[in-house]
Amino acid sequence: MRGARQGDAVSSRHGPEAARLRARLAEARHVLAAGVALDAAAVFAAVRDEAAALGLAAERADALLGLGDCALESGEPARARDLFAAVEHLLAAEPLPRRVPALRGRATAHLLAGELRYCAHLLERTVRELNASGLHAPDALLLLHTASIAPYMDMGAHVRAAHAAQLALALAPQVNDPALVAGMYRGVARTLIAEGRTAEADASLAKAQELCAQLHLRTDLAHCHWMRGYVLAQNGELDPAEGELRTARGILTAKRAALFTVQVEVELADVLRRRGRTGEAEALLRPLLSSSALGAERGAVHAGGAHRLLGLIAEERADTESAEEHYCAALSLLERTGAAGDLADLCRLLGDLLRRTGRVEAALDAYRTGLGHRAAPGTTTLGPAPTAPAP
Repeated sequence: MRGARQGDAVSSRHGPEAARLRARLAEARHVLAAGVALDAAAVFAAVRDEAAALGLAAERADALLGLGDCALESGEPARARDLFAAVEHLLAAEPLPRRVPALRGRATAHLLAGELRYCAHLLERTVRELNASGLHAPDALLLLHTASIAPYMDMGAHVRAAHAAQLALALAPQVNDPALVAGMYRGVARTLIAEGRTAEADASLAKAQELCAQLHLRTDLAHCHWMRGYVLAQNGELDPAEGELRTARGILTAKRAALFTVQVEVELADVLRRRGRTGEAEALLRPLLSSSALGAERGAVHAGGAHRLLGLIAEERADTESAEEHYCAALSLLERTGAAGDLADLCRLLGDLLRRTGRVEAALDAYRTGLGHRAAPGTTTLGPAPTAPAP
């Protein structure tokens, strides 16, 4: 196979077949947006096989891209990563903007697997290549800058996240795809939260939510409710936060978006615990960890969050041994991800626990670990880059 350019020539010889497959791809996209990923995946797989038999590379690439998106929604980041890589290989001879959706999808798969640094690296590299190419591709750049916000925020790189959000906002007037713009508004909201601009974050989410409702983008709509619940929880408004998170959970459960559902459940459990409903929170969390719904390869940041919450619940019951076990399990998960803010908070909790039980040296080690992760290369004014904390 010589890539999608040869496929375009084949498409001209199979005009009616190509048009029919494009219509089926549009149908599958509609099912993915409004229905269940598993149903959409069946259509994408059928189109992929038929396009391969006809030698229609462009249609085959779009079918594989759809299958990758279905795998992301179904909570299979490793499979999604492989599918997106196959799309990139198939489109290797195409201009970079044509490959950006697959590159962004692969980066998102790494994010969901907890590989935050590699996700950010992949997106940054693609932005540099796209800017160097001189191609006018506002849709592709908007997609990349929006996707960069989440890993930057999770790594504690708030300045970079805010810069990506500014670039995305500047590109929005040049973009005609409302789904891309909706995703941008949702991403921008997270940077506004970090800056304490809660009212502006809520307004940005309202714009995203309106667009998602108009376009029947059910998963994206769930993410809007999820983010609004997060905003409210950060602001201490726990009753409406619980309502928003339960709405998000209901939509995601109906769509069988397994990984996103359990991530929302961790954040819902946090709200329940803070409202004094510890038993309900624990009932949500324990099945997530015992069934491997979350772990090192699937939602590692939220898996660490689940252990953190169970550690807090154990501390409230004066079960110091269990609390320490959960904090250490969370630390093991989060250290692999580079989620700086979560790591710093967890090291503080573990250090305080160790100090209260008389293990001062161990407590100091925990505090040093947290500080070491906060002091990354490029964050200090003087001297060489900070060294990583000892194991």
